Parts: sequence; C-alpha cells; structure tokens
Amino acid sequence: MRLTRRAALIPMLLAVTAALAGCGGGSGKPSIVLYNGQHPELTRALIAAFERQTGIAVRERTNDTIVLANQILQEGSGTPADVYLSENSPELMTLEQHRALARLGRTTLAQVPARFRSPGGDWLGVALRVSSLVCNPGKLGQTPLPRSILDLAKPSWKGKIALAPADSDFPPVVGAVIATEGAKKAATWLAGIKDNAAVYDDEEAVVSAVNNGTVACGVINQYYWYRLQLELGKGGMHSRLYYFPTGDPGSIVNISGAAVLASSKHRQNAERFVAFLASRTAQEILARSDDFEYPARPGVAANPAIPPLDTIPHTSVSVVSLGNDSQAVRLMQQAGLT
Repeated sequence: MRLTRRAALIPMLLAVTAALAGCGGGSGKPSIVLYNGQHPELTRALIAAFERQTGIAVRERTNDTIVLANQILQEGSGTPADVYLSENSPELMTLEQHRALARLGRTTLAQVPARFRSPGGDWLGVALRVSSLVCNPGKLGQTPLPRSILDLAKPSWKGKIALAPADSDFPPVVGAVIATEGAKKAATWLAGIKDNAAVYDDEEAVVSAVNNGTVACGVINQYYWYRLQLELGKGGMHSRLYYFPTGDPGSIVNISGAAVLASSKHRQNAERFVAFLASRTAQEILARSDDFEYPARPGVAANPAIPPLDTIPHTSVSVVSLGNDSQAVRLMQQAGLT
C-alpha cells in the first residue's frame, strides 16, 4: 500500500526529520541506497532478484513518491540516495529540472520506448498504469457512463463521484486535463468536481467505497480494482472498470520511473540497478506480480489478469506536457481540493 500524505502534494521543499545512514556498513560488500516511492512488495521482489544477479546490496527507504523527491531536493548533494524510484513521472521531471539526476547510458535508455522516458535521458519508465473510472452498476442506475472525465463536473454527477485529491496519482490526471484542454478549462472542471465529489484519502479507499455501494463511481488507476479483486475474489466484486475513450485525459497512461542521482558516489552500480529494472528479467517479475501494472519494456506480456494495454482505451500525454504537477496542484488548491 502506498503511503499518501495530503501535505505532500505541495511541490516545494518539505522539512523532514529522518535521514538514511550511509551505505556500506563496513562489510566491504558493494551497496546502493534506493529511495523508493513504488509499492514495497513489488520493489522488494525486484531488489532480491538484482542482489542475486549482481551481488550488490540495495538499501531501501520507502515513502510517498512526492515526499522522497522533496527530500532529495532538500538534501541536495549530500543525499545518501543513489537511485530514486517514482510512482509517477512529474516527480522525476521536477528532479530533472533541478539538475538532480545523472544522464543514463544509451543502452540503458534504449530498453523502453522514447515516450516512456526522459527527453533529456535522465530517467526511464519501469511500469505503466491507466487512469480510469470504477463504477457500481447498482448505484449508477440509469445514469449513462461519461464520454469524458470532464463530464464528471456536470450537475448530473453531483453526489455520484468519489476521488482522492491527496493521493499522488490524482495530480497527473489534472495535469493531463491542463495539457489537453488548457488551464482555464481545467480550473472550471476542478470547481465542478469539488461540488460533485466525495473526497477520500487514497484511491484504495475510493475503489472500496464504490465496490461496497457507498458511492456510484470513482476516479482511480486501474490496478487498484484488480488488487481489490485479488483480495475479495470475483464474487466480492460489485463494481467494474470503465476506460474513458482514447484521446480523453481521463484515460492517461501514468509512468513509474527510475533515475540515478547526480550526487551518487556509486553511480556505476546505481545505473546497473536502473538498467536491471527495465530488463526482461525484472519486467517479467513485474508482470507476474500482484501489482497489476503494465511493463514498460516492449515484448513483455502483462499479468494475464489485466487486459493487454493495446486492447483498452488509453491516452499518452508527453512527460514534458504533463510537467511537474506544480500547475495542477495550484489549480487544485484554488478549487479547494487540497
């Protein structure tokens, strides 16, 4: 389960009280430090495989992806982190813009398509998710499914929608609306969403509320629905996923990515770990896991429990257009959603 903090949405330096000790521990065994914003269970499986393959130990610090990015910026060149693993691309773009990341080698970058990596070569995608709508047909009644995520701001959706604006997965959806529709239209949409929506702490709570009939629909990344199904079994699922039509910002593909810190004193081993995360071995671990994300590497089939990505509606917004979440967060604050 991801750690979510409402205050972590503000894209500015946060005060942090914890720090990692330096790596090595006097054992002589090579090691690197990973700041991990991804799901711990999946990351630990990937770390174990990497350690077996290379003999390089990975020391992990796990927290919300935004908290860790801000911690890196606060720590500056003194950060003990060698690698940063983010749940979404805006945090990586923030670090890239602050020149906190090292450029990756061509061979490392070439493992994933250009649209799933930094245009400057500073990070690469590891896993993909698709924003979607989870709906409970019993609560939805005769209300037609929306043709666009923008429709959720209409008065007809008042009291029928749930979202988690404090979850780090929601600002990229707002960023996608800004990128495709403009800031003015995004601000109007957010004001309507604020009037219509029930607010939850995270997207796990949203999908549970929809499934148990507390609310008709909710905005989530698709993998939360599959994780709930794994927990409850198919017989316990009273909801279903709906993907917005291709081209709509509601069906944005979110990219989880990894980078080497420019300040790393173990840059070669750090890049070996980042390269490993995009390797066929690691991507197949991801595909076999119960994380229900899509591999970023071409040619690796996703978990058979989820439909192939090319069979569902989805929209790719360039990581440059999506940006670093700062404008999205400002508009969310103006709308009273944070």
